[in-house]
Amino acid sequence: MIAALNQVVEYVEDHLTEEIDIAALAISLGTTEYHLRRMFSSLAGMPLSEYIRRRRMAVAAADVLGDGELLGIAVRYGYGSTEAFGRAFRAVHGTGPGDVRRDGGPLRTQPQLRFRLTVEGNTTMDTRIIDRPAFRLVGHSARVPLFHSGVNPHIQAHIMALPASEHARLKELSNTDPAGLLQVSADVDPDYTEGSELTYLHGVAVTEETPVPAELDAIEVPAGTWAVFHTEGDYPGALQSTWAATATDWFPSNPWRLRPGPSIVAVLDRAADFSTATCELWLPVERA
Repeated sequence: MIAALNQVVEYVEDHLTEEIDIAALAISLGTTEYHLRRMFSSLAGMPLSEYIRRRRMAVAAADVLGDGELLGIAVRYGYGSTEAFGRAFRAVHGTGPGDVRRDGGPLRTQPQLRFRLTVEGNTTMDTRIIDRPAFRLVGHSARVPLFHSGVNPHIQAHIMALPASEHARLKELSNTDPAGLLQVSADVDPDYTEGSELTYLHGVAVTEETPVPAELDAIEVPAGTWAVFHTEGDYPGALQSTWAATATDWFPSNPWRLRPGPSIVAVLDRAADFSTATCELWLPVERA
């Protein structure tokens, strides 16, 4: 995967003035657009689309400092007007192309990325691979923004709004793995952009044949393979560290890739104040 990401960077560099078809590029590299975007975002700390935009505007700055017409420069980099180009330029550099041409700056340069796999041996991944038949996730869902670290206050508020009796009722409905109350993230932006919206479901897993009460939301999960990561310690810190390590350590060194589908956290045990917890992180995967 590291080699594929570096090939992506090289391809982007050679096609900065062209429209880049990420789906076709992923296929040519023997992977999927979904996995490519998720791994790039996790390892680079920014979405692939944002990296392309930053690199385009970094290279375009040299043209802006020249004496060519701004409209011609805008068209060269795929923009239909100087206004659209100016908005993209300002979003990266903090100032417009006209101001940069007059004052010489300020300019913010996005260097060309290089991905390297650093083996340190300090992250032990307690993992198992499971094939599961189709099942359902049922519970109470809400649209919330994505947070990469710390407690998500929107998810916390959603859970706290549910009465204790509802948590007990959901637990009674659970009849298949992953067991117990679950934290489900679905419809996540493939670029995993901070602040983008996802569907969060607080609920349980049931068999495909289990009737769903009308007042509950349901997510149908097709049959497939899952990588299950066991984690314990500070909550949610240990869980988020394990999630990050799947991208930096596990996927680059194992013959699996992410496939579209919900990610699931099963809380197996926890302290009374939820300061620590033992969890399982379920990620949908397929052979690379």
